[in-house]
Amino acid sequence: MSAVPESPSRPTVTEREARQVAEAAREQDWRKPSFAKELFLGRFRLDLIHPHPLPADEDVQRGEEFLAKLRDFCETKIDGATIERDARIPDEVITGLKELGALGMKIDTKYGGLGLTQVYYNKALALVGSANPAIGALLSAHQSIGVPQPLKIFGTREQKETFLPRCARTDISAFLLTEPDVGSDPARLATTAVPDGEDYVLDGVKLWTTNGVVADLLVVMARVPRSEGHRGGITAFVVEASSEGVTVENRNAFMGLRGLENGVTRFHRVRVPASHRIGEEGHGLKIALTTLNTGRLSLPAMCVGSGKWCLKIAREWSAAREQWGKPVALHEAVGSKIAFIAATTFALEAVVDLSSQMADEDRNDIRIEAALAKLYGSEMACLMADELVQIRGGRGFETAESLRARGERAVPAEQMLRDLRINRIFEGSTEIMHLLIAREAVDAHLSVAGDLIDPEKSLGDKARAGAGAGLFYAKWLPKLVAGPGQLPGSYHEFKHGIDLSPHLRYVERTSRKLARSTFYAMSRWQGKMETKQGFLGRIVDIGAELFAMSATCVRAELLRGRGENGREAYQLADAFCRQSRIRVEELFGRLWSNTDDVDRKVVKGVLSGTYEWLEQGVIDPSDDGPWIADATPGPSRRENLHRPIR
Repeated sequence: MSAVPESPSRPTVTEREARQVAEAAREQDWRKPSFAKELFLGRFRLDLIHPHPLPADEDVQRGEEFLAKLRDFCETKIDGATIERDARIPDEVITGLKELGALGMKIDTKYGGLGLTQVYYNKALALVGSANPAIGALLSAHQSIGVPQPLKIFGTREQKETFLPRCARTDISAFLLTEPDVGSDPARLATTAVPDGEDYVLDGVKLWTTNGVVADLLVVMARVPRSEGHRGGITAFVVEASSEGVTVENRNAFMGLRGLENGVTRFHRVRVPASHRIGEEGHGLKIALTTLNTGRLSLPAMCVGSGKWCLKIAREWSAAREQWGKPVALHEAVGSKIAFIAATTFALEAVVDLSSQMADEDRNDIRIEAALAKLYGSEMACLMADELVQIRGGRGFETAESLRARGERAVPAEQMLRDLRINRIFEGSTEIMHLLIAREAVDAHLSVAGDLIDPEKSLGDKARAGAGAGLFYAKWLPKLVAGPGQLPGSYHEFKHGIDLSPHLRYVERTSRKLARSTFYAMSRWQGKMETKQGFLGRIVDIGAELFAMSATCVRAELLRGRGENGREAYQLADAFCRQSRIRVEELFGRLWSNTDDVDRKVVKGVLSGTYEWLEQGVIDPSDDGPWIADATPGPSRRENLHRPIR
């Protein structure tokens, strides 16, 4: 057997090289239509989402039957207060979920799974996540980004037959990408997988390995060095968590999700058969991003569940609590918060259900829709939970255990706020989601004019790009001048007592305005556009609001047509769209009137120590340890905290 070379040190990459790695991992083609992509281009393709797509009857029956079983389990077997107190999900709860088939919700029945659609998988996560969000996170990490999803898309027949039956019933999986010094910049990934005969040998350290403490199977991203017969690059592997050299060195603790089995995992000369490699060498990031295209929908699904709970507590509490002779809900200052929670919950459910059904149908490319759902859901759920805490007043800040101890209903409002906060970071932080979505939103522009703003392209390349861009914009720009949004009778089918058609006309007009703003910014800043992260973030936030308004109106019409609370749905849709339009107008104002330039100057001053005097007069309670833990490859010197559940 040949000797395995020592792992190289962490790669040093330039900003341009890092961007090239990220760009290479993107899906380059748009083979299917995308409602959100068209929206950012100023084309309101309502026909892509209306009439609202619906699941097949057999999928509904299968899904509803499982939801009934899961609800009974949640109500009788899950004690959220115990999980919060002990910071651990009891083994018997996880065992019960395995027996119920919850580990295999998205796995095909031929591999022993339940074969649920994305729609019902998300409904199940919203339900179990409302019982305890750490359980929702465990099931989501296992199925949305763990072993089942990448194998479903990229796995070989042998890999599916080997691993999916295990994942469906007994084995918990985890996804390992992040490292102590590598977050959203995977070009600097340091974990290596060195080819050695029929195996690869893994060395490195992974951070924030959700499910890693209890996992049986791991999806690990590692860098394969380029060598003869090996193209190299970031590559995905299925790794047995019990393999020699795998050590869970720490179980991490957080401000929320106290039951989360999240750890630090070290690999030291871990042998992985080549047959466990997912896809080709160098395709790891593409596999990860493709997996997340639908995997991201699980997080906003649980945000929907949080919104529903916030609404229930807000309704019950604000009706019971009186101030100055009437329920607090009837005071406008509180009532506006309740209206926001109700309307936003309706909108989030509309976005998630629409995106999920589109994922099930597979007729549309939903990479932007799923990303928008994750971005919007995580931000709005945090706002709703914060408003609930405010509505509850001092009781909102008090823990459920303290409330119970003094004889009041144990409402975990403050826990909800803590638990939701991670969603703005999980599976792509808000800031990264802004950049990811913005890149997809301007893809059409970069496809025709990218060479014009690329400093490394030759004059000949720029000339050819200019000619192509001229043809594209000659056809595209005139279409941004007028559209159905300016015709009073447009979208008349959305008028039933309450008239939602003005909101859809607003979306159509505003999508064209958004496209014009993007084009103007590209013309103004050209190659510097990618540095204007504040501007890009607002562009994306406007698009998110427009997508949510569209989904909300379409869902309201669906419910009306089916005779399911149609009048009330129209009321909520109308309220949400009115609230959303105010936010959109504020965002447009901030596109060009903002403090971005002065903020950059202040940041430079902070980093240079110019304002260090402002920090005087306080005590820093943090210790003097390193900002980033040492992740030098080598054998572990810590106890293995791996705790498989059997």
